Amino acid sequence: MTSSDLTPPRLYARTVEVADPGSLLSLLPAEDGYAWIRQTDGMVGWGEVVRHKPATMIEADQWWSELVSDVVVESELDDPPPGAGLIAFGSFVFDPANSAEQSTLIVPSTVVGRRNGRTWVTQVGTSPKLDYLILPAPAPEPPRNVSFADGGLSGPEWEAVVAEAVRRIAAGGVDKVVLARDLLAFADSDIDPRWLVARLADQYSRCWTFLVDGLVGATPEMLVRREAGLATSRVLAGTIRRSGDDDADLALAGALSQSSKDLEEHEYAVRSVARALAPYCSGMNVPDSPYVLALPNVLHLATDVTAVADPEASSLALAAALHPSAAVCGTPTQIARATIAELEHLDRERYAGPVGWIDASGDGEWGIALRCGQLDKTDPRQIRLFAGCGIVAGSDPEAELAESNAKLVPMRDALGD
Repeated sequence: MTSSDLTPPRLYARTVEVADPGSLLSLLPAEDGYAWIRQTDGMVGWGEVVRHKPATMIEADQWWSELVSDVVVESELDDPPPGAGLIAFGSFVFDPANSAEQSTLIVPSTVVGRRNGRTWVTQVGTSPKLDYLILPAPAPEPPRNVSFADGGLSGPEWEAVVAEAVRRIAAGGVDKVVLARDLLAFADSDIDPRWLVARLADQYSRCWTFLVDGLVGATPEMLVRREAGLATSRVLAGTIRRSGDDDADLALAGALSQSSKDLEEHEYAVRSVARALAPYCSGMNVPDSPYVLALPNVLHLATDVTAVADPEASSLALAAALHPSAAVCGTPTQIARATIAELEHLDRERYAGPVGWIDASGDGEWGIALRCGQLDKTDPRQIRLFAGCGIVAGSDPEAELAESNAKLVPMRDALGD
């Protein structure tokens, strides 16, 4: 059933606690699967009860509130954790004004979740009689003979775009611009997103691994989490590629934490998050300096911003206020977004847009769709990979290209056998 002008039938959602099934990802079917996983906990879902394609995130929030108000919700869980009940998975385009892609919110027919040692199943349908049988699905096969090709721009062409952005920053029109590039991957067989999700969840367990409507990735950046009245946002800006040697990486982390270029880029991103959250939150805590987040392929400067959320502000409303942050767009926002549309030569689609989930109470988690790829809707043997870099006055085009290549590593590795 899809959203329309017709009044949909009443929905029933029921949640029960179940025995731990082991790997949540092993339950995903080959089609219509959704995932949100971090360190083996999270949620997977399949089937589609309702799909909505909102024009904006604010419209999505309003639609969700109206839907929730008319669903009969039952739960056998005492003190259920966030996400244990009626939820929707969602993914939003970076810039609706410059994209042919559509945002989407999907209510699955079945969701299996695990958190803090508790496992549950939620089923949603038009009948109060629901079936809770869950079985492992056939294992995914790796894609065969994967090859890569430039997307909208070659490496040297993208370096020229970065140089132009630096020139505009020096001229004073804009302080920071985040520029993305894409890479095309082709396989001789269909690319099963479950293969990619499993590889990413295993290799990047500290990230949030996601699969929503053909968009798959493992993001290190939490745009916003709303839980138990608190809002949390993890800001990443400032990146250096790891060397593979622990001692050398320690030196790199020290250099990153002292880099004026990276600290400037990071400060823009943190200020944009704090400014956007302020109207919806109180008691905000913004650390004085960032820490270094170590991932298998890169080191990031990171800051966790926390605040008390307004009870009326859902996780979707908070995400709408935050997007696009300076970490994925630049500053000032409107000038940076216009510069992106002019220089990038690509449609970002849902890359760098919010991706995650929301529950019936408005709690949820919305990451930024980074380290990701979008499966081709007409040819399942193709996927488009994305990476982006924050450009400031001290940016060097060659170094930025190297950073973008480092950020492509998770998806390139996931496509391997």
